[in-house]
Amino acid sequence: MIPITSRRHPFVARCRALAAGREADLVLLDGPHLVGEALASGLPIVAAAIAPRMAGDPLCGKLAELAPEGAAIYQATAEVMEAASPARSPSGMVAIARVREAPPAVVLAGNLVVAAVGVQDPGNVGAIIRVADAAGATGFAATAGCADPLGWKALRGSMGSAFRVPLASGMSGDALVSAARAAGLEIIATCPAGGTDHDALDLTKPSLFLLGGEGPGLPADLIAAADARVRIPMRGPVESLNVAVATGILLFETRRQRKAMA
Repeated sequence: MIPITSRRHPFVARCRALAAGREADLVLLDGPHLVGEALASGLPIVAAAIAPRMAGDPLCGKLAELAPEGAAIYQATAEVMEAASPARSPSGMVAIARVREAPPAVVLAGNLVVAAVGVQDPGNVGAIIRVADAAGATGFAATAGCADPLGWKALRGSMGSAFRVPLASGMSGDALVSAARAAGLEIIATCPAGGTDHDALDLTKPSLFLLGGEGPGLPADLIAAADARVRIPMRGPVESLNVAVATGILLFETRRQRKAMA
């Protein structure tokens, strides 16, 4: 491993730039869990830095094996790791990996697709992807204006699920609905009132769930364009749930219904 002792090293600068936003298909991975998930998923690691206290971690050996393949593997001081990691408490391992989004046609080719519409919190976006993976969703889409699903905070929230679930971002809500309908998916919009209770709605058909952002929810035009509208009944005075929690309730009800039909 190559030693780094300066906070001004180009690797540190690159990590800080990626923490501020994706660079083409390069993403920042913070923490051994996420680095391990990336390795398990076969993602190309471009560079990585490891704190001395992590020297005994089995991941260090796996990363070292990548050096002959062109990856730059560094051993960094605690001060350098603090500068390279975007987290408040550096985990001791940071990496830069290459990740490509899936074409929208691939994301929409499955039978259970989740779309985040205007979800601003990257932690929520990551948690939605994690829930989608756990429930067996076949694809995830984030519309234009959502937090980046491959940003470092969203990746930490997904805990590696973003490497397994085909995902795409940047489409408008209208374009996504049109493409999903052309792919044969039923469009199901979530709404706080006026929809069918989630356990009373037929969720056995191939479908796209539209999940609105924190606060405003889905735009009225997307709700109107949907084939069905679903609500989660809850005891007052509670009016809404965290979007990732709502996703879990809807997807696992879908999973329950589809298993019952099998």
